[in-house]
Amino acid sequence: MAQEWRCSGLRWSARGPELEWDGGRRSALTWGKRVAFGVGAGGVRTCVGARGHACALRAEVPGRSTGARCEECARLDRAHSVAADTIADDPRPYHVYLAWFGPGMTKVGITAVERGPARLLEQGAVCFSWLGAGPLMAARRTEELLRAALGVPDRIPYSEKRAVRAALPVSAAERAAEIGELHARAVALGGWPESLVRKPFRAVDHVGVFGLAGVPEAFGEVRALVAGGVVSGELVAAAGPDLHLATGDGVLVLDTRLMRGWELEPATGAAVAAGAGEVPVPVREFVRETHRQDGLF
Repeated sequence: MAQEWRCSGLRWSARGPELEWDGGRRSALTWGKRVAFGVGAGGVRTCVGARGHACALRAEVPGRSTGARCEECARLDRAHSVAADTIADDPRPYHVYLAWFGPGMTKVGITAVERGPARLLEQGAVCFSWLGAGPLMAARRTEELLRAALGVPDRIPYSEKRAVRAALPVSAAERAAEIGELHARAVALGGWPESLVRKPFRAVDHVGVFGLAGVPEAFGEVRALVAGGVVSGELVAAAGPDLHLATGDGVLVLDTRLMRGWELEPATGAAVAAGAGEVPVPVREFVRETHRQDGLF
């Protein structure tokens, strides 16, 4: 009987990306490493629980859910989430940051100072700069100020981030240009909370950390895992929760959040060979936008 594993997510450490498994085991991921696993043929995907507690119902969850939680556990998780704006009395200091994911894709956000750049790595930020630091509510008000005054969003869909990673500007200076301009406009705004200390612009670039320099363009992304499915490919890059895997059909992006809740097992040589040239899980191909000319000139 094959050994089964439950993945609890992709983690970023000083050593780079690592897959974490229930029980605390970790698998280091390096460029060129073969990532190959199968999903239990008779299995179902079950809720991963919330706040360190198992789901009381062991509820089944959809394959396409990135949260991997049932409605009750998702509610419990968000009830104790800074990101969901449900906590107002956290005494820790917070950073306000500007993060860039590709041309025209800049967002504002906050993260606990003690976490350092971990939140930016988890989101797949190609480059970022701190904007200020202070109490939680002051950081929240600054985030809202930028959204209202400068139109900077606080969320960018992962599907949009994935689609542009192979077409990023080559130089770090070009990649930092948009957040540099926004940083200057932000610090010039009136209405900043007095308790928030403004930070100078210092761009931090993650292209090298993510392995995105010269990464081949991905043709699509895994939409869901399915019972009996096999995923196999060579790791060429990783950003946020995503693994970019070179397969027989080209580079495919796997959101590792889709692995949570499944019983996984190492893919045998026979299983990988049987799936050579294809990935037997649902895949959504990226749509390439083409310029449509409205007139003669």
